[in-house]
Amino acid sequence: MNQLFGMASAASTFTEKQGQYLAFIYAYGRIFRRPPAEADVQRHFQVTPPTVHQMVLTLERAGLITRKPGVARSIELLIDPEHLPLLR
Repeated sequence: MNQLFGMASAASTFTEKQGQYLAFIYAYGRIFRRPPAEADVQRHFQVTPPTVHQMVLTLERAGLITRKPGVARSIELLIDPEHLPLLR
């Protein structure tokens, strides 16, 4: 999906909920060949826009994703997809 896989250590830990968000970002990118917008994540998890944005910030601070603020659909995973849980 991108050249940044492997930058986050395999020992990186994330919560079950964070894992689901990461799995969704990965699956969405594989299906649509572009990262999801926060609105796509919101629709999938049926949560509010601030909830999604806070999770994006949390994942970014944890070094699990990167993004370009102000640039739509710029989320990129920094963890190898092999370490992601199955999307439920």
